[in-house]
Amino acid sequence: MSLLLTGIAELTTNDPERRDGHTDPGDALLGIVRDAALVVSAAGEVEWVGPAAKAPAADDRRDLGGRAVIPGFVDSHTHLVFAGDRSAEFAARMTGTPYDGGGIAVSVAATRAASDDDLRALVASRVAEMRAQGTTTVEIKSGYGLTLDDELRSLRVARELTPHTTFLGAHVVPGEYATRRAAYVDLVTGPMLDAVVADGPTALAESIDVFCEPHSAHAFDGDEARTVLEAGRAAGLSLRVHGNQLGHGPGVRLACELGARSVDHCTFLDDADVEALAAARGTTVATLLPGVEFSTRSPYPDARALIDAGVDVALASDCNPGTCYSSSIPFAIALAVREMGMTPAEALHAATAVSARSLGLDRRVAPGQPAELAVIDAPSHLHLAYRAGVPIVRALDV
Repeated sequence: MSLLLTGIAELTTNDPERRDGHTDPGDALLGIVRDAALVVSAAGEVEWVGPAAKAPAADDRRDLGGRAVIPGFVDSHTHLVFAGDRSAEFAARMTGTPYDGGGIAVSVAATRAASDDDLRALVASRVAEMRAQGTTTVEIKSGYGLTLDDELRSLRVARELTPHTTFLGAHVVPGEYATRRAAYVDLVTGPMLDAVVADGPTALAESIDVFCEPHSAHAFDGDEARTVLEAGRAAGLSLRVHGNQLGHGPGVRLACELGARSVDHCTFLDDADVEALAAARGTTVATLLPGVEFSTRSPYPDARALIDAGVDVALASDCNPGTCYSSSIPFAIALAVREMGMTPAEALHAATAVSARSLGLDRRVAPGQPAELAVIDAPSHLHLAYRAGVPIVRALDV
């Protein structure tokens, strides 16, 4: 049955066709329609969007009581397949212990020891938690297995919850390979990658990722990262990169050079990095993860400077057990507005339209698009940052 949604005080469409006539830059960016309605088809697609006064008939009708509706959040960077607890590590960082990537080994040990059913239940619970906060699309990485069997198992579990899975065998070098780094890179780019794409690209993973971070003894330098990414590209996977998180390094420019869909973190950038990202606009998105800076006491990226330079900026949670155990995109939006110089409209656009673009998706509220929607218990998207920490947004079941 088709469904007419009415009583929408403010509808964010992310549709450039609806920018005309807006005097507020935020309204124009978001394609705002006020006093709006929309029709969802029986197939779950948006069928009609516009002013409530012009709404067509539908089989059923639901009044949202003056709430705001937005595209569902697209969380394009998560590490949800893990077991174990690292809260003590967080507490240590709050008293001055720096983060260097070493704690990942704790999650690797716990994840390897967990059963398939345990991992399946943990990931399903985390995805449900995200949906309760307005996230309707999620990317999930492997990276806490770091053996052939455990990486494949992680991807299979993730694949049950989302089609947007990323092979991150190159998360860190596991302890058993600490003195044989080249052998581990060979494993990632050989038997692991071969198994991931054995049934064709996208069967288990649509992307490959690497933690390119020379400032961590556990992660990968620029040459190692290039080897991983070029192998993944040759195997038909799209590219994603963890880059420039702990200090200045080659990650951002390598991602832009190789045409990665996204380079994530971007905490430490120089002028050449920003220029590379601006030149790669339309291909490579800079995905910022402010929950990590909050959880590690690191400096926040300068989103304002990136946007002003013409860079495509996305926001994601980086939900993971070590550096940001938060699944909340509204929290990331509030941090982006408070700490990174983004306007509320830019932050919402970054967490929906631009984050979707980094996954090769189109996340507009427009005819023919999936009805991936979220509803805010408030009349405007401004309340996402204004009421930080309050659970006012949830995925809308239609």
